[in-house]
Amino acid sequence: MTDLTAEITACRLCASRFAATATAHAPRPVPWFRSGARMMIVGQAPGMRVHHAGRPFSDPSGDRLRDWLGVTPETFYDRDRIAIVPMAFCFPGYDAKGSDLPPPRICAETWRARVMAELGQLELLLLVGAYAQGWHLGGKTSVTERVAGWRDHAPAVFPLPHPSWRNTGWLRKHPWFEAELVPALRTRVREVLET
Repeated sequence: MTDLTAEITACRLCASRFAATATAHAPRPVPWFRSGARMMIVGQAPGMRVHHAGRPFSDPSGDRLRDWLGVTPETFYDRDRIAIVPMAFCFPGYDAKGSDLPPPRICAETWRARVMAELGQLELLLLVGAYAQGWHLGGKTSVTERVAGWRDHAPAVFPLPHPSWRNTGWLRKHPWFEAELVPALRTRVREVLET
């Protein structure tokens, strides 16, 4: 563990915020990166399963994401190759209706610049969902528009929808994603990881 990952693991900035959620949980940051990684996956924030497991994308969303990338779990969790850096390192909790709360902005404001500096030059950036895309690409464009315009950012950046089961309808409605973007993404991931 680097000094920075140890600092992030010990972070308790959002303790009172999380205690006030419907889940009333304590922070459990899940940093998953190492200097020298070739690509970075930027998600939203860990979900409840990841909060308990302490490993990013250790859920059905992770299975779908690994399928999109065409990588094994061993490759996916190899920190020397792939950094997984969400917009917030902790599970933000659920609201009273059971929906995920947004990632607290203070997390990215506190840690993102330092993490990016430690990672150095990345060959590939995968932006999963609205929060990651908004932070890194700016503007008010919808996820669908950003993902549909993926060629404008490739081969260095690929905007992706969240791989959650909740987006199964979105995937059916936009068959071009799996027909066009996913094959290009797999090719690029292979190029980056095999060099």
